[in-house]
Amino acid sequence: MHLDIAFVISLAAIIAMFYCLYLVISLKSSVPGGVVGKKWKFLMMLVALFTVGYLATPFFGMIPENVLRLLVSCIFFFGALYVVLTVKLIHRIIQELSE
Repeated sequence: MHLDIAFVISLAAIIAMFYCLYLVISLKSSVPGGVVGKKWKFLMMLVALFTVGYLATPFFGMIPENVLRLLVSCIFFFGALYVVLTVKLIHRIIQELSE
């Protein structure tokens, strides 16, 4: 196993994603149903998907370039969905608190 800065950063990212996965799962019982609850379930699925993706980063050197490009494109796409979902969820929570 080759230990370089990219591997260390990937390891730190993997640890952070496991922490995020733990947080979204542990907070699930505190999230009310309705629109927020549905978005939270989708958010949990995205965090789980990213965790699996982050676990694969140390093996990216073994993946053919065309497959790697597709994988990175998917990560960008689902990352964009994650940001949209998070912003909309925060917006909805702010609306609920201000009413």
